[in-house]
Amino acid sequence: MAEFTLELNDDQKQVRDWLHGFAEDVMRPAAAEWDEREETPWPIIQEAAKLGIYSLDFYAQQFFDPTGLGIPMAMEELFWGDAGIALSIVGTGLAAVGVLANGTEEQIGTWIPQMYGDVDDVKVAAFCSSEPDAGSDVASMRTRAVYDEAKDEWVLNGTKTWATNGGIANVHVVVAVVDPEIGSKGHASFIVPPNTPGLSQGQKFQKHGIRASHTAEVVLENVRVPGHCLLGGKEKLDERLARARERAKSGERVKNAAMATFEASRPAVGAMAVGTARAAYEVALDYAKTREQFGRPIIDNQGIAFQLADMRTQIDAARLLVWRASWMATAGKPFTSAEGSMSKLYASEVAKKVTGQAIQILGGNGFTREYPVERMHRDAAIYTIFEGTSEIQRLVIARTLSGMPIR
Repeated sequence: MAEFTLELNDDQKQVRDWLHGFAEDVMRPAAAEWDEREETPWPIIQEAAKLGIYSLDFYAQQFFDPTGLGIPMAMEELFWGDAGIALSIVGTGLAAVGVLANGTEEQIGTWIPQMYGDVDDVKVAAFCSSEPDAGSDVASMRTRAVYDEAKDEWVLNGTKTWATNGGIANVHVVVAVVDPEIGSKGHASFIVPPNTPGLSQGQKFQKHGIRASHTAEVVLENVRVPGHCLLGGKEKLDERLARARERAKSGERVKNAAMATFEASRPAVGAMAVGTARAAYEVALDYAKTREQFGRPIIDNQGIAFQLADMRTQIDAARLLVWRASWMATAGKPFTSAEGSMSKLYASEVAKKVTGQAIQILGGNGFTREYPVERMHRDAAIYTIFEGTSEIQRLVIARTLSGMPIR
């Protein structure tokens, strides 16, 4: 187990500088265009694939970094470039992680390569969990998966929403209810292969921010997938359901697996927020040093200088919380105080605040699309919503501190 450190090693610094160069030279010049177009930036994803950034190998290397800092470092640099484009690049990773966490070796080897495609024909994947009536409340999920034993097929019906890459993905990973009697413990995940009949894209959302990332509903109407598309296999599922039913009969409370998974992944979202906040702060700092009013740079005014001091302090504090939680997760240390939710809560709130302050420092210019802080402020709004709202984070933290179950 690596000791916790705030100093990146030479390899990490090299990766950080490489990603920063891509974010600065490729993502930033295209950010405004793809924000306006509200379309998936396929040429940039392809460029990322050519460089090795858009690949399972790259994310696996960062994920297995023994210090735990690989993923947050990568997320911060990419989202410093542009949040919408960055989410288009990393969104496939949500589905890939779902397969890695729950799939067999054969499923991992079969489906993850199809999620990414290759440099000449890049693909994306979608992870479909949220529903119109089941976002934070995963126990209210209505999408059903029924096993057709005669054909060894699962039949999926329901509607998913807020799915990154939903409908345009080559491979969809869908969470569905297989046993509604035991609530969230009766869920399972399924691979829906390319061109499977019955899966269609519903509404594509026109969003306030992260507009270069495709977000849509996914409609499942009698979608039939082979038995081998159940992640982990039916034998493993039957064993898990049997244990959950016995615990339900005995009245034993079982920790919600989905909530536990989100808790472990939340530091990565916090790192995304840190990247966006840092980007807006740097624009505001440069502007304050060059913009003159009353014969001097506006950073000489205490009102501006103190805002910038607070912005930088809060960004650094957010990064420290993210790095601590990321190291703890890699080191196998339990989040006894919901440190994962702490990092996501604080970093996301900082991103909203700092990007708003950046607009204020730029004044009228900050309110226009001529400067990027307006876009960054719109992008930052998502961090307090997805992967659990700020209110859910506070609930998780409070229940963890009090010893109450997280449901």
